[in-house]
Formats: sequence, C-alpha cells, structure tokens
Amino acid sequence: MSNERPGGKLRQLMSQGIVAAPGAFTALVGRAVAATGFDAVYISGGATANTAGFPDVGLLSLTEVCRTINEISSASGLPTIVDADTGYGEVEMVRRTVVEYERAGAAAMHIEDQVFPKRCGHLDGKTLITTEAMAAKISAAAEAKTSEFVLIARTDARGIDGLDAAIERGHAYRAAGADMIFPEGLASEEEFAAFAKGCPGLLLANMTEFGKTPFIDQSRFESMGYNIVIFPVTTQRVAMAAVTRALTALRAEGSAASSVDQMQTRQELYDLLDYTPGVEWDISAR
Repeated sequence: MSNERPGGKLRQLMSQGIVAAPGAFTALVGRAVAATGFDAVYISGGATANTAGFPDVGLLSLTEVCRTINEISSASGLPTIVDADTGYGEVEMVRRTVVEYERAGAAAMHIEDQVFPKRCGHLDGKTLITTEAMAAKISAAAEAKTSEFVLIARTDARGIDGLDAAIERGHAYRAAGADMIFPEGLASEEEFAAFAKGCPGLLLANMTEFGKTPFIDQSRFESMGYNIVIFPVTTQRVAMAAVTRALTALRAEGSAASSVDQMQTRQELYDLLDYTPGVEWDISAR
C-alpha cells in the first residue's frame, strides 16, 4: 500500500486533469465508487446528515463526521474530499477540524462563509459572515494543515451579493491561504466561465441535482478551468428512490419478489467487498 498522503494523491490527480468525485454516504458506497473506476470520493455534509436522519443545517458533530471520513476513506482507498460546513465553530474549532479531518483520512476539506446554522448552498435565504471573518478561519486552517492537504474555501456570495462579490471573496480567500476556491450556487455555464476567468487558480465545481446549476458535463467544467467536480448527493438520491419503490411494493404485495431484478445480488455484494465465504478476509487489503 502507498505511504503517500491522501492530499498528495489528490494533487497528483489534479495535475493530470479534472477529478470527478461522486458522493458516498456509507463505506459500502465508497467501495462502489472505487470499484466503478473513479479516482476520488466526496463526503457531503448534507448526505451525511440525511443518513443520520437530520436535515442539512450543520447538526452533526465533528466526531460523528470524522467517523464517516475514516470509514469511507478506508473502505474506498481513494482521496476523500470532505464538507466541513462552517468549520464547527470559530477559529479555534476550524484549526481542530483540519487536524481531525486529516487524522481521519481526508485528502481535502471545504469550509463555507455562511452564518451558522447554515443552509444547503442551493437554497435561498442564506446569510454570510464577513469576508474578514472567513479569511481568519481560512488563515487558521492553513496554519493547521499539512502541506499536502487541500484546503478549499467555499463562497455562497453569488446568491446573495452577486457574481462579482463571489469573485472578490474568492481572491480574498486565496490570499488568506486557501488552496482552492469553490463558488457555490452558480446558475449557468457562463457564470462558471466568468468565475474561472475572474478568480484563476485551483477551482471546484458542484454538479448537484435539483439546484441552481444546470447539468454541465465534467469535460466542459475542465475546459472552463475547473480541477474537481463533485456529485454530492447523486448516489443517495438514486438509492433512496430505489429503497422507497421497493418498500412500497413490499407493503402492497407482501413479498419482495417483484423487486429482485433491481437488487444487488449476494455474489455482487461479496465481490464488492472482495469477500469469499470460508476464506479469511484481509482487512489490510482495503
């Protein structure tokens, strides 16, 4: 197994082209992301909260999220990019978040400039902290991280103060020590292109469904200058739709027989886990 730090692996991948990172909300989904050939995985704060039965308003603790990071990064073996919401508090907690996320196996994390309790970046009614307050958080995070770890600053300013304000904040956050900027809630290809032109450097794009952003192909993001594209809740949305359909059929029919052709088979599960019944399973091979 490689001794290279996860952040170093992610940086190497970005040097070769855009990195697509589907969201994983459990370790098993993380293994599926790796098995289908992706080079990185993303952990959404919203999807992690939803898995615990909570909305995306920042209710999970640092410890809870670090357990998820450890499970998914270990199971997938992939560089793991993680949502840190507003950093779990002020400057002191932001420093601790960086240290704990790295210990848990994260390659990168992003913090955002919303007031706590935050909202999903594609909802209206958000409120921002000042540029200076966010810059202080970024500076503290930059001081706490290793050189390989990728520190991403997310700005939600576009939906509140406009695209020019988002670009201005992006420059301030780079100056404060962010390795990468994540402009949230952009509404068109033209806005993504304008942001990339106005705030050059490493950039992350969020390709979520049912939000402000239209469907844009990852190759198009790459041509506009983006280095990572995340698909934060795609797997959870697909999975929960399938779960609900199967439960509805089970309730109505009293049997799961009509859903069997939609199921992962026992053998497919064992193959994903690299498990053979009766043979000792090697956890170190994960």
